[in-house]
Amino acid sequence: MSSPTPTPGRFPISPADVVDVFVYVIVLNLAVEYFPAVISETFTMSLITAILLKLVLELVVWVKDRVKRRIKQAPRLIGKVAGVAVLWALLIGSKFVVLELVAIVFAGQVKLGGFFAVTALIVGLLLARAGVRRLLGVDAGMASA
Repeated sequence: MSSPTPTPGRFPISPADVVDVFVYVIVLNLAVEYFPAVISETFTMSLITAILLKLVLELVVWVKDRVKRRIKQAPRLIGKVAGVAVLWALLIGSKFVVLELVAIVFAGQVKLGGFFAVTALIVGLLLARAGVRRLLGVDAGMASA
């Protein structure tokens, strides 16, 4: 993801980040409409949830990339196996982190279902993001979270 040159005093947000949030809002609202376990009381809550999901998924992807680099750099098999175990725990654990954050931040106004529902939602978010980025010609490097 390419970010603009940071301006002092401003947090760098690229156009791709804004598009990601819009895509997340659409996917989230489709999930709300078609899956009873996914609930968002208002559109505003959906928008804020999409921003929260964007932040969490970016953090998970960043950590995942660092772990993958460590796995490649590990000189011994035990290091590689430990790295894979950490990666697996990250990919599973991140879903529970998303569920807990949503529960804490929104106090019942937003529910993403259980583990399998949030996993399907995140896969849908990442696939939609990759599709839109490919359509727009933006770096479509899709990372699974």
